[in-house]
Amino acid sequence: MDVAENEPQVGQGAGTAPGDGPGHAHKRRWWTLAVVSAAQLLVVLDGTIVNIALPSAQHALGMSDANRQWAITAYALAFGGLLLIGGRVSGAVGHRRTFLIGLAGFAASSALGGAATGPAMLFAARALQGAFAAALAPAGLSLLALTFTGARERGRAFGVFAAVGAAGSAVGLIAGGLLTEYATWRWCLYINVPITLLAVLGTTLVPADRPVAGRGRLDVAGALLSLTGFAALVYAFTRAEPLGWGSAEVRALLAGGLLLLAAFVAVETRAAHPLLPMRILLHRARAAAFCAITLMFAAMFGFYLFMSYYTQTVLGYSPVQAGLTLIVNALATLAGSVLIAGRLHGRVQPAALIVPGLLTAAAGMLVLTRLSAGAADVLGLYLLPALVLTGLGLGCVMPPTAGLATEGMRGHDIGAASAAYNAAQQLGAALGTALLNTLAASATAAYLASRPHPRPDAAVVHGYTTALTVAFAVLLAAACLTGLLLITRRARPSGPRKEEPAPTRG
Repeated sequence: MDVAENEPQVGQGAGTAPGDGPGHAHKRRWWTLAVVSAAQLLVVLDGTIVNIALPSAQHALGMSDANRQWAITAYALAFGGLLLIGGRVSGAVGHRRTFLIGLAGFAASSALGGAATGPAMLFAARALQGAFAAALAPAGLSLLALTFTGARERGRAFGVFAAVGAAGSAVGLIAGGLLTEYATWRWCLYINVPITLLAVLGTTLVPADRPVAGRGRLDVAGALLSLTGFAALVYAFTRAEPLGWGSAEVRALLAGGLLLLAAFVAVETRAAHPLLPMRILLHRARAAAFCAITLMFAAMFGFYLFMSYYTQTVLGYSPVQAGLTLIVNALATLAGSVLIAGRLHGRVQPAALIVPGLLTAAAGMLVLTRLSAGAADVLGLYLLPALVLTGLGLGCVMPPTAGLATEGMRGHDIGAASAAYNAAQQLGAALGTALLNTLAASATAAYLASRPHPRPDAAVVHGYTTALTVAFAVLLAAACLTGLLLITRRARPSGPRKEEPAPTRG
């Protein structure tokens, strides 16, 4: 199966169309940002919007307790498993064309899910959503990387893009609560359709792809190994929540996933046209970006889970109130991405944003580790500071890591790097949710067993603070690892640079 190999190089006419004047091309660049950001919001939002609506959907469609998880897992598996393939397709057929296909498919599968008449129809629709999101996400990031090449505009663009993506999970919880309470759970899926159609209309203003110069072959073996290996790991993380990490099923899935990914690496090092060229992962700055974003998402998705449960089960908030509480985090993320990271991009080294961002988020986690069941003024003393600090930290980390992941990329490599960056986020989110939830449940059970007359709310809070202590340690480790990789890196120009193409075999 033949696929295209080369795309327009960074800074060589990307983001412009024939006949565009400088002013018109400038406006078209910002249209690209708006459209890509809207798509990114949908992709991230749909990872969480169904969570709050799931009890209502389960009752309406007659799902069993054992099968209800597939409404969430089907999306995560398809999205995570197909990301690298989506990045390759994007580089092959054109980023704008892939972006449009992804938007159209996402709208259609969302409508199908909203109209579901039974569990199987809903699960299939969610899997289709994930599949089209796997094409949409790397294509969108690639469009941004090719469109914004100047240091200042690149910083602003990636700041807005990162803020929208980072806030998407919180917005999903808010929207899920509002739509479920005041409309119906089906609107948690239907809402995607008008937004997606507006994005499709906006895409008409996004510059068309330039002609493809060369062709290569799709790495079928790599595609199959990455799909099965990534899906096995994500599913193992998902199953670890109800079964525990000691379960034979979870261990078998983890071992199988790691073996498949090891085989994937072996295949990629020998393939003439690899799905994921190893030079992308072995580059020191990109390795730092992948490390930082994976561990940041691992900590933050556990944080979102605990905030949702703590506010509802301990503080007695309604789903809408619980979701609205997270607006503080979303606003802080926006401030960190646009006002701090966006303005400083190109003026300071990436490490000067990423490492302090990780430490700021760690400080937010540390605040919550001091929480107790009988604490006074929980909102003012604990929740608000934690939401602000974690939001600012996340906002400072995402733009520079997204920039590093795609910096200097061209041809197929930019699609592969964009897909790898999204895959790192997905792995981190899945691992963090499963790991921290399991730790919280174990700590809660141990607390209840160790006391003759324990208070249930005290046990729950103890479980949360134990897991958040681990999240704090994860963020500290991320700051240390990222600092070692970036601070010791030889100084390079802040703008995009060209990389020497790897020799082609065969």
